[in-house]
Amino acid sequence: MRRLLTFLLLAATLATGGCSLSKARIQRADAVVTLTVDRGSNCDRADHCAAPSPLMDAAAEADAASTPARPVHVATLLEDGDSALAARVNLIRSARRSIDVQTYIWEMDDAGQLVLDELIHAARRGVRVRILADQLFSFGDPALLAGLARASDHLDIRLYNPTFHNAHTTPLEFAAGIACCFFRFNQRMHNKLLVVDDLIGITGGRNYEDRYFDWDDTFDYVDRDVMVGGPAAKAMGKSFETFWQHKRSVPLTHLRDVNRAIVADTDDKRTWKPPTYAHPERVAELVANAQDPTWLAEHIGAASLRLNRVEYLSDLPGKTDEPRRREARELTRHIMGLVRNAKTEIVLQTPYLVMSRPAKKIFANLRQRDDPPRVIVSTNSLASTDAFAVYAMSYKHRKRYLTDYGFEIYELKPRPSNADPDALEGGSHAVAIPAPIDGGSVAKSRRGRARSGSAPNGAPSESSGFFAVGSQASRGARHRPAPLLTAGVRFGLHAKSIVVDDTFAMVGTHNFDPRSDHYNTEAGVIVYDKRFADRLRGSIMQDTQPGNAWVIGPRQKTIPVLSPINEFIGDVSERLPFFDLWPFRYATSYDLKPGCIPMRWTDPQFFECYEPVGDFPEVDVSLKLIYTRMITAFGSSAAGIL
Repeated sequence: MRRLLTFLLLAATLATGGCSLSKARIQRADAVVTLTVDRGSNCDRADHCAAPSPLMDAAAEADAASTPARPVHVATLLEDGDSALAARVNLIRSARRSIDVQTYIWEMDDAGQLVLDELIHAARRGVRVRILADQLFSFGDPALLAGLARASDHLDIRLYNPTFHNAHTTPLEFAAGIACCFFRFNQRMHNKLLVVDDLIGITGGRNYEDRYFDWDDTFDYVDRDVMVGGPAAKAMGKSFETFWQHKRSVPLTHLRDVNRAIVADTDDKRTWKPPTYAHPERVAELVANAQDPTWLAEHIGAASLRLNRVEYLSDLPGKTDEPRRREARELTRHIMGLVRNAKTEIVLQTPYLVMSRPAKKIFANLRQRDDPPRVIVSTNSLASTDAFAVYAMSYKHRKRYLTDYGFEIYELKPRPSNADPDALEGGSHAVAIPAPIDGGSVAKSRRGRARSGSAPNGAPSESSGFFAVGSQASRGARHRPAPLLTAGVRFGLHAKSIVVDDTFAMVGTHNFDPRSDHYNTEAGVIVYDKRFADRLRGSIMQDTQPGNAWVIGPRQKTIPVLSPINEFIGDVSERLPFFDLWPFRYATSYDLKPGCIPMRWTDPQFFECYEPVGDFPEVDVSLKLIYTRMITAFGSSAAGIL
């Protein structure tokens, strides 16, 4: 085995031509960029021709009203794709000094091209623009990056933790990266951040890809961002600077394949050309909305809150280098503290219900209290997720979640009723939103857009882990959702949020799983305001409505002797790290019967009002389902990597 690994590493090294570049090679590429970079400017004003923005004005007002003892912020939940993308375009156009962008995925589809085009235009009017993207799932085209290196002298791009100092990762390099440098290779930058003028910022679940903004033809995400203006934006800018200066953030000329493309093209002064969009009319409408004060006031301003205490927290780059350093896992520690101190209720929304060891201990201790807090979890079903391997781990431990931790689990349906029919059927009017459970406030509907044509159906999942083979090779069938019994656009949950006791609320990138705890760097905004917490709670509770989610509950014990025997065998099987093969699990999915009202699975009347719909409702029998069963049986030890 040792010889085989040595051979693989040697082959990878020979195939890739070594690791880092020589100083002379880097200097040569830097010289080419200096000679050929576009230095043109279309603005000579001191404010760099910044467009007027009510979003920026509100942030400036809050910042001016702040004092060290009493900060003032304006915060807005960005629940639908149109608002989230329009807010980004508006802020980019309103920038006067600087724009910093940090992301995990950057696809060159309509959404990715639009934001990149806006950033380049901002750079060309004199705004300093910096982009920091995780290498594994961003760009990936050395020729594209070679052009971007010369698109503007005010634009700078770096890739985080590149495999063997390349922008493009081949399958051989991927395997060699695992073999030689597991902890470094496995540590990814999962942060998402846009900061403008250190005055206003956006963070949350969204990457730069169509499906995060309701623009994909086949699969869209139910996602969430928070926009914050005021002093917290300075913490966002400081966090970005920490990542930007870290040794794992590599300039483009230091990447071997990009360097080679730059040096080979010394005579060509690359210019950024306007993108060719798959749906130009949709892009034009979004850009028009982003500049319309009336539209912004109705869709974004009306949802804004003026409040005081807001914190932006982020893990440190190179998180696995110093795992015992407290600051390295700052966000994770803070979230654990909030959960540990819960008194009455925890409302959690996560795409991947796989608990880390510390999280399991916290929830088990909470359950042992005389009056334990209620724990509500909104997550994906197999029908809605694009990460079936991770779902298999959640499925394996359903009984533990229900009985040991007291979770109330709601799994998203692939075509929830609170999705706009524009996305599902090509209609033009939003459906009515059902009243939320337990009186939670009503949030806005998830809004899609009518669309036609095709989009990549095998784009990378955030939970890909080692089921991905580089950013380019990952566009295969392994990342497509499981096939359904019916056709049409489907939705998957991607929002990562938590509300504790209607007092603390967090929106960010943390998935509340082992990967977020120990490997990926994460970031988020924590707001200490009951009004904000109520709004976030209402949004999450909306996704638990009977039309939007299935309830996970125990199977009804109908056979006197066989039911207890089945449960016993299932318990033994679940606790096995391998060979967990028993097919009849403790819990299954339920749907509300007509004429009944929603209730908890612990309610004595539950079985009278809910009917079982199977472990994997709406999923067609396929290899995906077989894979899910196999990973449930044999993949327990891989939970931290998945």
